[in-house]
Amino acid sequence: MSKFRVGVIGAGSIAQCHLTAYSKNPDVELIAVADMNLERAQSVADEFGARRAYADPQELLADPEIDGVSICTWNNSHASWAIAAIEAGKHVLVEKPIARTLAEAEQIQQAVEASDRVVQVGFVRRHSPNCQVLKSFIDAEELGEIYYAKASCIRRVGNPGGWFADKEISGGGPLLDIGIHVLDLCWYLMGSPKVVSVSGNTYDKLGSRGNVTTMPRYKVADYDPTRNTVEDLANAVIRFENGASLLLDCSYSLHATKDSIDVSVYGEKGGAVLEPALHIATEMHDSVVNIEPQIASRTFELGTGFANEIQNFVDASLGRAESIAPAWHGVEIVRILEAIYESAAAGREISLV
Repeated sequence: MSKFRVGVIGAGSIAQCHLTAYSKNPDVELIAVADMNLERAQSVADEFGARRAYADPQELLADPEIDGVSICTWNNSHASWAIAAIEAGKHVLVEKPIARTLAEAEQIQQAVEASDRVVQVGFVRRHSPNCQVLKSFIDAEELGEIYYAKASCIRRVGNPGGWFADKEISGGGPLLDIGIHVLDLCWYLMGSPKVVSVSGNTYDKLGSRGNVTTMPRYKVADYDPTRNTVEDLANAVIRFENGASLLLDCSYSLHATKDSIDVSVYGEKGGAVLEPALHIATEMHDSVVNIEPQIASRTFELGTGFANEIQNFVDASLGRAESIAPAWHGVEIVRILEAIYESAAAGREISLV
């Protein structure tokens, strides 16, 4: 069988996750890496055994040896590179969010619908074994109809800086960076229902918290504590056409006693916590019963998640499977995120029907 030949656009930290998974996948041949810093592109290409390095992604997209690309650039170029890749005849895996705005996301969807290419969005947490185990319980109707979910991701000591702190580049703060992960997990587990209304709030009270130097945090290479145009905190109540609702909050900076993550769903026959660790609750013989699936890890596994995501992208591109994170899912998540910002700015609930 011929191998799936891949190029990666972007050579930063998230690209390393893609490249690691590609390099370990026996179905894949790494052809090229593109980055605006050619020296970095060449270094990364050498590290992972790619044949070529480009400073201009257009050269990578014009490379006839490449079948599919991962787009691992800043948020402000996701849409333009995804559309260019589709038009170049490549299969596409684009990192989340699929775009900064709904208008950009819908432009990608239009390109998808006009092509026969696989376009997948990088919702890597869907691919973690704990999520897939819970999804199998839900798909088998063990929890019944899911009518309520909670999605929370709280950090305490500030944003990573650089482009993460620049709204023009990122499109937003923790909502588009970390909140999107937990929102998507709940929406995916709920069966991807149609959103009908959103009531959201955003807050900019604490800034970058660059004054806090006694706790470690991830910082980008160009971190500057004086640069920050994104929110500290966002929260929302999201209602769906089937009557279900979702409660979301996420923060880079909050006076909380600890960092935390909570992803949980509740149905008529049972409920489950996915993060921080998978637990399932149900009833048996008129008793409440807690279930702990015996799997290698009941929390998100980064390496396994990316390996599974890349395998799903490769299999979908080769016609061997369906993508579990198609482009339209990315569009719908951006629709919700944009409505949260709109609701917060307007100070009222936003109807989407």
